[in-house]
Amino acid sequence: MKIIVPMAGRGSRLRPHTLTVPKPLIPVAGKPIVHRLVTDIAGVLKQDIEEIAFILGDPAFFGDDVIRSLEELAKGLGAKASIYRQLDPKGTGHAIMCAEPSLSGPAVIAYADTLIRADFDLDPNADSVIWTKKVENPEAYGVVNLNENDEIIELVEKPTEFVSDQAVIGIYYFKDVGILKNELQYVLDNNIINGGEYQINDGIKQMMAKGKIFKTGTVDEWMDCGNKNVTVETNQRMLNFLHADGEKLVADSANIENSEVIEPCFIGEGVVISNSKIGPHVSIGKGTKIIDSTLKNSLIQNESEIKNAKLNNAMVGNHAKFDGDFTTISIGDYSVLE
Repeated sequence: MKIIVPMAGRGSRLRPHTLTVPKPLIPVAGKPIVHRLVTDIAGVLKQDIEEIAFILGDPAFFGDDVIRSLEELAKGLGAKASIYRQLDPKGTGHAIMCAEPSLSGPAVIAYADTLIRADFDLDPNADSVIWTKKVENPEAYGVVNLNENDEIIELVEKPTEFVSDQAVIGIYYFKDVGILKNELQYVLDNNIINGGEYQINDGIKQMMAKGKIFKTGTVDEWMDCGNKNVTVETNQRMLNFLHADGEKLVADSANIENSEVIEPCFIGEGVVISNSKIGPHVSIGKGTKIIDSTLKNSLIQNESEIKNAKLNNAMVGNHAKFDGDFTTISIGDYSVLE
């Protein structure tokens, strides 16, 4: 089994946090988004992963440190890491084709801006499985249209009339991803463009037209990391799941003095907390110092310093300094507010 991860986007909706760090490497509940996503997918598949192909953007932004992180991720799952580049943002279908040498055999394609919780078996009779989540407002999403055999016969983007309440979350399984590759090549060769880009959906529609069987795999939880507010909310939800799973969330090397920690919280290596009240639902990256502060529902990255703060629904980047009265803040790496 292979996992293909297109992640070339710059994450503009999550700025300023993505000005220096690619969005898939932003930590949520102590682990980068792409690390959590790929690890959780591998757990759902219950199969050996032989290769993980990452499609990155500009090397000036997705540099050697990013590659090292992804290689370590793949190695930890017993897989080979393959690195590809999408230097021209021409859409989801184009991004997948940038990994053309890896497009053979069974594979999962997963876009690295969401997190999931799921437990299901892949349908052995399906040529493809599109992972979905039941939503209350399907008109805001791309949804699947099912026939009487629960097979997907159509993908409908933001339907004005009810089609189904199963929203496509951006994770796909193909029994042979080489078939999708051939159809996407047809899309590229014939300049089939939607929304100004080459889309994976057009390759999928070609497969459906040729009688390939598509089924749904429904996830229990689907968490977005598109902007600051939903990322903080996703951090909160993920902490709840990890706490319920009994995962260790507070590093032994953390130094907590005269402070209260209300679970669930993630506290990384070398964190110093003094005269403060932390939690619930706070993640603090390694080496950060929290002094004379009250924090809840917040996401603080590595090597930052927070003093005299009362933060709620806040997101603070790496190597930042904050000393002040603001409550709901979003400041990026190396920012200083004193």
